[in-house]
Amino acid sequence: MTQTTRIVSKPPRTKIPLAKPSFDDEMKQAALLALQNERYVSGESVYKFEEEFARYIGTEYAIAMASGTSALTLSLLALGVRAHEVVTTPASFVSSANAIIHAGADPKFADISLETYTIDPIKVRMSLAERTKAVVPVHLYGFPAAMDELCEIASQHKLAIVEDACQAHGASYHGRKLGSIGDIGCFSFFPSKNMMVAGDGGMAVTNDDSIAERVTSLRDCGRIKGSRYAHGMIGFTERLNTVQAAVGRVQLKRLDAWNESRRLVAQRYDALLSDLDEVVTPPIANSISDPVYHLYVIRCLRRDELRASLEQARIESGIHYPDPIHLQPIYRELFGYQGGEFPNSEALCKNALSIPMYPGLSMSEVEFVSDTIHNFYHPSKNHVS
Repeated sequence: MTQTTRIVSKPPRTKIPLAKPSFDDEMKQAALLALQNERYVSGESVYKFEEEFARYIGTEYAIAMASGTSALTLSLLALGVRAHEVVTTPASFVSSANAIIHAGADPKFADISLETYTIDPIKVRMSLAERTKAVVPVHLYGFPAAMDELCEIASQHKLAIVEDACQAHGASYHGRKLGSIGDIGCFSFFPSKNMMVAGDGGMAVTNDDSIAERVTSLRDCGRIKGSRYAHGMIGFTERLNTVQAAVGRVQLKRLDAWNESRRLVAQRYDALLSDLDEVVTPPIANSISDPVYHLYVIRCLRRDELRASLEQARIESGIHYPDPIHLQPIYRELFGYQGGEFPNSEALCKNALSIPMYPGLSMSEVEFVSDTIHNFYHPSKNHVS
């Protein structure tokens, strides 16, 4: 690579955070009105939030609940996976697999493609067995999994697909919103996500009447629709509270604009970091997949040293995730994984680094992050502009 002298952008006055959730006066007012005027549990804002979210995703139903993990778990229970195997990726947050165990099934892992960071359909085919009941593709970092190939596999083998879209609010595949493509899709509203509800929260979306009815019952103690004290299932208490739903309704109105801001930040990072041989930038949008960059994750050499250098420059970074799920202590204990089983997932976890990504991140801050990364790998005499 040709060495050039770089003009370094001015450092920010304050630390650049990794993420920056938005909570403004309109959201505060919505929360206050819900507190003052609605039932705290199952209030009007919950049902309006469900209707609006279903309309946004393009599904008939949306069922709000307490977390993204709840959405995954209850969706799998509704599909009857108990005593079966469910295939998912080891390159994700641990909840993607925990939900399978909570639903009474065994997680079966299939490695990722390093081109997309999402589950590799070829590896999915290789992992199928007689007990396989469903596949849980994870749209990691907001980038769509290969849904065409996965839907073809599911159709051939009569498998259900539960989309883990917990990091992919508003991302699309062939023009369809993620979450609307499989049998059911699941979202998280944890504060770091592209939209949130000022606490934990989740949503399951589907076009299937019977799945929607079962998930709705499961999140509400197994209650039979229209009854107060009759219960037809062994359910859970996983409802989303009314105040959080009111906040979510306001956040949903902002989601498209926020996602567009994330895309612009990602494009700038892509351009600024493309000349570094030591850095691999994330997958980009194409004619099929339109990501939303929940995280902007680079793969880089000397990851931990770079992270320390960023911290010294008052730039927050993160590692998503330090270990793939199969190498978590409990998964080693339960299933005997030793390492080396899923090399692509393990490689991603060894060199992945999340750098600041959120709506409102200024281009001068993006440039400062880029300059800091360049100067780590290629220190030279620079001057502050």
